[in-house]
Amino acid sequence: MSKHLLLSLLVFSTQLCAQTALQLAPPTAKRNSNGMVTLESTTPDTTILYTLDGAAPTAKSNPYLDSIDLIRGGTVKARTFSKDRKSMSEATEQIFRPVPSFVVPVPSTVVATTQDRSWPQYDWAKRHALTSAAVKKAQPQILFIGDSITHFFGGEQFDSYPLPGQQTWGEFYAPRNAGNLGFGWDKTENVLWRLQHGAIDGIAPKLIVMMIGTNNTATCSAPDIAAGIEAIVLELNKRLPQSKILLLGIFPRGEKPNPQREKIAEINGIIAKLNGTHNVTFLDIGPKFLTPEGLITKDIMPDFLHPNEKGYRIWAEAIEPTVKKLMGETK
Repeated sequence: MSKHLLLSLLVFSTQLCAQTALQLAPPTAKRNSNGMVTLESTTPDTTILYTLDGAAPTAKSNPYLDSIDLIRGGTVKARTFSKDRKSMSEATEQIFRPVPSFVVPVPSTVVATTQDRSWPQYDWAKRHALTSAAVKKAQPQILFIGDSITHFFGGEQFDSYPLPGQQTWGEFYAPRNAGNLGFGWDKTENVLWRLQHGAIDGIAPKLIVMMIGTNNTATCSAPDIAAGIEAIVLELNKRLPQSKILLLGIFPRGEKPNPQREKIAEINGIIAKLNGTHNVTFLDIGPKFLTPEGLITKDIMPDFLHPNEKGYRIWAEAIEPTVKKLMGETK
């Protein structure tokens, strides 16, 4: 290829990218008197992705699916993306102060948001729609809520991800008509969004088994993560006041003791105080996954985070006495 032709192609490519960027106008952000922020794009057939943590939106940021509750204020950064997310607009940024009646700032862990951290392999919005419809149809008597650790336990399969705990799930929970609302990559704020947008509408489970927070540990403080977990408990108790909640301590992670485990222990110590409130029973089964030396072995958690079949059986057997009691199955 001649240098002249190569230069011409580079110029054409640059012009094409510039044209695409110009065609994708940045979205606008507006907040109403109730503190709800709406994002709008003037470019048809596009996707808006946003952040609340000050980072510039990327193709794996939070998809805008509904208005954002920023009554306590915050910074919204957003971009318009093409449907395949290969082209994007410039970022728009809008800083909102708290409305007059809410002057106390809150951590990101309690501000309900969407997520697409594993897009396109993991379609979060599609899973939300499918699982919400499925649990409403099935009317589960026991409902599991959490992140990928819960997702991979078992139940109805909506994607290609393997469910290594399916055998144990079939033995312990399928006979109880169980539902699974575990979502890969979810943080506390993502669970909050799902609960507020139809995930548990029209159902009345006897028991909710909940574990969440490990995906927050890389960037959030222990008190903030505990606040996010408490916010979920309050949301569940408000929407499903008759349901009992089995709140599990976050499982240990990492082969050996490490600072992340120390943070998890701190979180668990805080949320343990929810025991006996808001229909909550707190249970920490984390030590069940450890050797006497405090190690996690690959024969239980191959990646030192997600259980395999053996690990899921340890989980099920550890909570079974409490599940039976809370489900009213013991005499």
